Amino acid sequence: MTVLEEGQIQIHTENIFPIIKKAVYSGHEVFLRELVSNGVDAISKRRMAAMAGDCSEGEEGVIDIKIDREAKTLTISDNGIGMTTDEVKKYINQVAFSSAEDFLEKYKQESDGIIGHFGLGFYSSFMVSKHVELVTKSACSESKAIRWSCDGSPRFNIQEAERNEVGTDVILHLMDEELEYIEPSRIRTLITKYCDFMPIEVKLEGESINKRNPLWRRNPREITDQEYIELYNYLYPFQGDPLLWVHLNTDYPYNLQGILYFPRIGGRADWEKGEIKLYCNQVFVSDSIKEVVPHYLLPLRGVIDSPDIPLNVSRSALQTDRRVRSIGNFVAKKVADRLRGLKADQPLFYAEAWDALAPFVKIGSMEDEKFADQVADLIMFGTTALASTETDGATPDPIPCGEKAFTTLSGYQSRLSTEANNRILYCTDEVAQASALSLWTSQGAEILKTETFIDSQFLPWLEARHNDLRFQRVDAELDDTLKDDKPELTDQEGETKSESLRTLMKQALNNDKVTIQVQALKGDNAPPAMILLPEQMRRMNDLGALMDQRLPGLPEHHVLLVNRRHPLVEGLLKLKSGSVLVSTSGVSPTETLAQGLARHLYDMARLGVGGLEPNELAGFQSRSAVLMGQLMDRAF
Repeated sequence: MTVLEEGQIQIHTENIFPIIKKAVYSGHEVFLRELVSNGVDAISKRRMAAMAGDCSEGEEGVIDIKIDREAKTLTISDNGIGMTTDEVKKYINQVAFSSAEDFLEKYKQESDGIIGHFGLGFYSSFMVSKHVELVTKSACSESKAIRWSCDGSPRFNIQEAERNEVGTDVILHLMDEELEYIEPSRIRTLITKYCDFMPIEVKLEGESINKRNPLWRRNPREITDQEYIELYNYLYPFQGDPLLWVHLNTDYPYNLQGILYFPRIGGRADWEKGEIKLYCNQVFVSDSIKEVVPHYLLPLRGVIDSPDIPLNVSRSALQTDRRVRSIGNFVAKKVADRLRGLKADQPLFYAEAWDALAPFVKIGSMEDEKFADQVADLIMFGTTALASTETDGATPDPIPCGEKAFTTLSGYQSRLSTEANNRILYCTDEVAQASALSLWTSQGAEILKTETFIDSQFLPWLEARHNDLRFQRVDAELDDTLKDDKPELTDQEGETKSESLRTLMKQALNNDKVTIQVQALKGDNAPPAMILLPEQMRRMNDLGALMDQRLPGLPEHHVLLVNRRHPLVEGLLKLKSGSVLVSTSGVSPTETLAQGLARHLYDMARLGVGGLEPNELAGFQSRSAVLMGQLMDRAF
């Protein structure tokens, strides 16, 4: 194919500053972070050059920021390596030419301590300035100090300057609409936000501002629990103490350090933005890092510091790539390892913390197969079983926790009888399901307690992942172990008690959507009646409620189980069998009373599971008043 023309793309330099001001950086305030970072780099470079014998080390490095209200200027000064005229021409006049890369190549050292390699840091000053001056004197040359000046156009000038000390001043002549940056309180806030953990002291008008103690860069064996807690309280004031923490530290295949805290979040977790702070070589970058850590860990708090997380030119947005995914996997594994160690070494504390840990672990399992494998044997549920006291040195199961106890699925299954056929009984509300719960436990069954919204999705996920698991809520159905299997006798009309009761309840309810079951239940505390919700039917109802964003409520189709052994039900049956006609209309007051009591029995069962809707309460109150009147008539 014939080449018609070759050439070079032309870039008009007069367009570069509008791009920097409007498109490159997401917020104007980051100019201070960029300029202070440049100063820290200059100090680090001077230290490295001094070690090579190329210049004197000088005094301890410091960044000093000064405000001149009258002149409307902000000056950022450092006592770092400074620049010669040639270096200014090379690194300042050529946009996006990074001096950090050149410097590291020259001295062939690791980049630890060198922050900048993004190119446009210095030019961020034009976002807030109408005119910028740079006065600098090199530590590695006998040349005089020089002054570089630019008004935001592509034109600049360089001249000799008066400066005796080695280092650099960047003088910003602020635009009228950016005068907030000559307010000391505003600058102090920005130093604390972006520069708090920089390795070099940052001063404002001679006063030291930054903390300079990045705990995550220290050996975790040398850090006390109190120091971890103090850092958390410093980063997240008025949030209480953290539950526990994970110290991150790796240098292969990427460099990453940090501390992640499990907060005592309750229901206040931020599952979208997150609260983990991202740093690059101790420079704050962002507090929204959903591209770096897995979604299920976003509510964690703390710090991740890595120079290897890819940033865009302004460091204000993350670019998703293979390294980011690898870092996310590393963080997830370290969290899983920390939880595994905690459960093995401090099982009692792990049980106490489980309610707060459960959302992370369960959501993480559903979202991340690899994480699910790592935490499979760490997942716990509350249980009605008594806590284990004999452990033989192993982790107890169930684990005691005050008046409660927690167990793993494997622990629960190890105590199942063979007749259970891997059926796992659970309850979601100990109050609403109290009757069914009491019925099962009275016969020695162990019940798991799943009281969080997450479990409505987590249990089906577990069933799909493990074909041998079958979860059944305590009020779904009753098995033969809860029923008295003695044969029934028939009355003079050839009906059993169950048949008579079923007929009475159908007449009283007059509702084909309610299935009537009559059983003789074991136990003196078994209720007279209870609502049963078949497992799959209830799950479909719950799913529909979730999609419609409403409370589940009681499905129209459900089962009313009547316990014929209960004294109240036996009395109801006697009342029905003893009814006689007393009027030509064929209406028996006794029959009416029996049906009213039967309906009341159903209402009470519905109340027990929260099944009476607000618009049904008036009818319930009316029926109750009529029923009490009938009973009073019989009493007198």
